[in-house]
Amino acid sequence: MVKNKLLPLGGLPPRSLYKKKLLSLSFIFIPSPPTHSHTTKRYSTLQSQSAAPPKSSLALCFAICFWKTKDIHPRSLFRCPSFRLRSYSPRLVNMLEKMGGINLDRVLEEFEGMTRDAGRVQKETLKSILDENGKCEYLQNLGLDGRTDLESFRACVPIVTHKDLEHYIQRIADGDSSPILTGRPITTISLSSGTTQGKPKYVPFNDELFNTTMQIFQTSFAFRNRDYPIEGGKALQFIYGSKQFETKGGLAAGTATTNVFRSSRYKSTMEAMQSQCCSPDEVIFGPDFHQSLYCHLLSGLLYREEVQFVSSTFAHSIVHAFRTFEEVWEELCADIHAGKLSSRITAPCIRAAMSKLLKPDPALADLIRKKCSGLINYYGLIPELFPNAKYIYGIMTGSMEPYLNRLRHYAGELPLLSADYGASEGWIGANVNPKLRPELATFAVLPNIGYFEFIPLQECTDMLEPKPVGLTEVEVGQEYEILITNSAGFYRYRLGDVVKVVGFHNSTPELQFICRANLLLTINIDKNTEKDLQLAVEAAANQLADHKHELVDFTSCVDLSKEPGHYVIFWEINGEASDDTLKDCCNCLDRSFFDAGYVSSRKVGSIAPLELRVLRRGTFQKILDHHLRQGAAVSQFKTPRCVGPSNDAVLRILSENVVKSYFSSAF
Repeated sequence: MVKNKLLPLGGLPPRSLYKKKLLSLSFIFIPSPPTHSHTTKRYSTLQSQSAAPPKSSLALCFAICFWKTKDIHPRSLFRCPSFRLRSYSPRLVNMLEKMGGINLDRVLEEFEGMTRDAGRVQKETLKSILDENGKCEYLQNLGLDGRTDLESFRACVPIVTHKDLEHYIQRIADGDSSPILTGRPITTISLSSGTTQGKPKYVPFNDELFNTTMQIFQTSFAFRNRDYPIEGGKALQFIYGSKQFETKGGLAAGTATTNVFRSSRYKSTMEAMQSQCCSPDEVIFGPDFHQSLYCHLLSGLLYREEVQFVSSTFAHSIVHAFRTFEEVWEELCADIHAGKLSSRITAPCIRAAMSKLLKPDPALADLIRKKCSGLINYYGLIPELFPNAKYIYGIMTGSMEPYLNRLRHYAGELPLLSADYGASEGWIGANVNPKLRPELATFAVLPNIGYFEFIPLQECTDMLEPKPVGLTEVEVGQEYEILITNSAGFYRYRLGDVVKVVGFHNSTPELQFICRANLLLTINIDKNTEKDLQLAVEAAANQLADHKHELVDFTSCVDLSKEPGHYVIFWEINGEASDDTLKDCCNCLDRSFFDAGYVSSRKVGSIAPLELRVLRRGTFQKILDHHLRQGAAVSQFKTPRCVGPSNDAVLRILSENVVKSYFSSAF
């Protein structure tokens, strides 16, 4: 039986309590007879114990009562018409409707407290994970025998990759409900983006992983809102849910972002963070990405005065959205003017939802036309459309950095804020320094969301047995590959990311994302990372920009069809660049790979000249469409920067859309 507990107005009880048969709640009542039968009896008892309310003021009485129900949310009581709170005190209603709102000061205090003693928190977190999951098959087979100390953990549990866990995860997906990787059964499977290896990975998803997601969101929001406070309103969020399906064993499966977006707890958290999406759910989970994107833009325009920030999971999605806006804004204005949705929207669920929002508004349509027509090359488009927006938010590090120039063009003077650091397998850190430029973004590790180890980068080779160090043992200025242990069934798991320690927040490290560890251009002794590729492309793209052309997107591969092999860089360009310009860009690309193994191999001819292949406009849209057909969500899509030989579908799209080719003469 749940003990009686008076709830504070600032928060709601854990959702688990709502499912108990007996729940103690505190209620505020207005002495006015309710019309709902299930409240009448309790109301009468309470009314008899309270004095009559003065006519000039609102009388409140607090009471404790037990609700014998399986699922009732206290907030719903205050929306009951019979209580007529709004007519008495709009301010009180506003306070009550925000019950469950986030106490940002408390979030900051808790973060500061745990990071002051991150080493102790890490030990407690590891013990908690092993206590909870120690009896699972995987840990039992490793001989851990219920031990939870760090020494036993490191001695018994090997460092693994996803490939080592695939057969365990497949058993879970096929319906084996025994404790395989976790103590409690996994009921949901997440799919990674699949853009790295060409096919998505199955990843266990559970309540613990969801809880850490919400903790990360709330922590970064607390820091963000301190520097860039928002005042109610809405968010224009370009988010998309993919189709969920059932695995062979009947488990719900979908992309990691879809599993989060579909949760009612996600929606309530976003509401509490004043980050409620402009668009209806039918748009977010619509069956067609292009229709959903159009309606996201339309929803944003309809709520333009209320939009407090613009966001998406990745910067790429925001850039893609406003490139699309350039093409469809006149059609959007026509919809708003007539109050009638474009015929391009054919999905019944989306049409029905948007028709409820859309009313004839010629004045708004004329205003948007005037704004768009007055811009030069759409510079500052976002603040012109959304005058009360405070910032633009999304993951902007790593493979998203190439989109920042275009995003800044659309943003004008609005600040770009990089979102938090994590993966489908779990979260690592929050952006607690939101004023830093995205290229310099750092992420403070939350020591209570998992147990973290770090392999020094020089030990990340096949010939050396890695010797990881703990969270508080890392050194500033050094680069590491991350290992993660969490409650979702990952133990000493190689995430595949390389990070640099740039400082500490109290005793927890602040990390800067460098690159994916396994994305390499290599033929023999050369080793060029995703970051090396990005720097080379940036150098060459600057020459393109000097001639008033824009690089839309890029990727690469290694061509070993002839001896010796060579690097191939694929570019999609906005505009028609001259042959001389593209030859210069090709030479610049070749010279900008500074890896000693590459330079020496080029000089002696053991690596052939680099090739630049120019693609037909819309090629990267075709790659995106291919991934969407495979069940991916736009919210998780990342352009693959290095396309491996196993990713034959993407290689085929690229090869079929080459319009020009140039070979380097740099060496």
